[in-house]
Amino acid sequence: MPSPKRKNSKSRRDKRRANWKLTVPGLVECPQCHALKMPHRVCPECGFYKGKSVVAAHTAE
Repeated sequence: MPSPKRKNSKSRRDKRRANWKLTVPGLVECPQCHALKMPHRVCPECGFYKGKSVVAAHTAE
């Protein structure tokens, strides 16, 4: 196995890891109930997609 020829500094090593960050999911407002939902998906609150009722609305029990 090849071995490292030179020591990498902490700065150089950490630069590689600088872009390992989480991104916030893009949320849009549902046109029916105005709840936040993921784009191009059925609204979990009202069950509408593209102005049509697709699934039964989720009710809290």
